[in-house]
Amino acid sequence: MAPSVLQNGGFILGLIGATALIAATAMNNWSVKDRQEQVVTSVYTYKGLWQDCETTSAGLTECRPLYGLLGYSGTFQAVRALMVVGVVLSVLGALISVFSLSCLTMNKMADSAKAKMSLTAGIMFVIAGVCGIAGASVYANQIVESFRTSTYTSYTQEMMGEGMNMGMGGVGITTYTFGPALFVGWIGGGVLLIGGILKSLAFREMIKDEKPRYPGVVYKPQSNNKTEVMDHRSEGGKKEQQYV
Repeated sequence: MAPSVLQNGGFILGLIGATALIAATAMNNWSVKDRQEQVVTSVYTYKGLWQDCETTSAGLTECRPLYGLLGYSGTFQAVRALMVVGVVLSVLGALISVFSLSCLTMNKMADSAKAKMSLTAGIMFVIAGVCGIAGASVYANQIVESFRTSTYTSYTQEMMGEGMNMGMGGVGITTYTFGPALFVGWIGGGVLLIGGILKSLAFREMIKDEKPRYPGVVYKPQSNNKTEVMDHRSEGGKKEQQYV
């Protein structure tokens, strides 16, 4: 496959993946309230990396920003860090990919330099994709563990009887499930991985097509030149003697 096709394909996929990763990081619906057992609900709750929001049946939305660093678990902070690193690397990789495109001609930039820039952008895309997939997967694992714990607790309360539930206040346990932001993060990370692989393959093809150039030196024997000059001089001398 031509290096330009691989480069352009990796660049386009990198842009799409970076956009998806930015959108996933900014979205507030990483986990949404599970309404499977609730036929009618007046409040729709969903959580993100930076805000927790509630939407009422009247359409009013209220969000509470998640400020600070010490009030949250290390896993939650790790998810934040992974997504931020993925966004930064994907944006930097997209910028480097613009300058490494073979269709853009720049003064005094060799093809080997563009090939190295293409490889650098590909590595950044791969790392950003891994960060995005890892961040979404860790958050999803936390949702699964919380869902299992909540389900087990509610089942235990049902076994204890309704009277004891009322004595405990009758407060139901809120369970959460996967939100759309998780799927956007997974898709964005996968697209970045594919784009990074294409950019790396483009580097390989560009290096393969580049032929080594060795400066050649034309050798001209001095003896032949001197004999020719002497012959011309001798012929000229003979002609002058004949004329004289």
